[in-house]
Amino acid sequence: MIFDLEICSPVQQIKHPLFDEKGLQVFIKRDDMIHPVISGNKWRKLKYTLANAHNAGKTHLVTFGGAYSNHLLATAAAAAKFGFKSTGFVRGEEVTNDTLFLCHLHGMQLIFVDRESYRDKQTLFDQYFSNDTSAFFIDEGGASAAAAQGCSELVAELPQTYDHIFCACGTGTTAAGILNGLQHLPTLFHAVPVLKGGEFIADEIKQYTTHNPMYELHTQYHFGGYAKSTPELIDFIKDFIASTGILIEPVYTGKMMYALFDLARKDHFKPGSNILAVHTGGLFGLLGMKEKFL
Repeated sequence: MIFDLEICSPVQQIKHPLFDEKGLQVFIKRDDMIHPVISGNKWRKLKYTLANAHNAGKTHLVTFGGAYSNHLLATAAAAAKFGFKSTGFVRGEEVTNDTLFLCHLHGMQLIFVDRESYRDKQTLFDQYFSNDTSAFFIDEGGASAAAAQGCSELVAELPQTYDHIFCACGTGTTAAGILNGLQHLPTLFHAVPVLKGGEFIADEIKQYTTHNPMYELHTQYHFGGYAKSTPELIDFIKDFIASTGILIEPVYTGKMMYALFDLARKDHFKPGSNILAVHTGGLFGLLGMKEKFL
């Protein structure tokens, strides 16, 4: 079976007075357009993982995430599309929301577990599925060497070489994959952790890179931590969407784009630089934050 959505996401230029003032050309890789549900780096992370599961004769994908996890939803949709059964362990008390509704609609069985038990994912998997020879373990967020391999393919799709590439990071898998793809190019990669204490991203990158990559880690744009935001970030996102027509959300791409704009404002880039921002999808994250935009 070939696991491919056969979509090369487009690159679009972002026009803004700030970039004109600073002499910058800024573009965005629209990975949010890969698929309406299996979008962005979620698809890139799953592509080779699905192939590995299929080649191992597994038909049941088992994975992990929070109640608003884009990874859970992408896995549920990918399982439905490619003929797998799926189960998701959900961290925390049993709740209902739009994301979990869509997971259920795509056929995913949901198992809610307390936060303490959730920490040991392998034990959870063994507890429930040790006798299920069809079950295939996928870590939270899809993190794996196979996921990094899928993310590395983004670079080969680019229409030109860029001086800088920006990407939001929850783990370091997507960053590591892109850095592997950039190995022989002069591009400087910028990782923007979306969690407080994002210095650990450097260890994740080291785990999945095949060389000693050069990059910048911008840890000051977490806005309070994972899925946290401030009125300043929300206002920026509202202005960005209204002026570009490109949807972004506060968990990942919104923080990355804020970082890019802020660094441009502070003259972090040489005039004449061309910069690419990677839109990593995850737009369903907006559904859990609607009240912040009212």
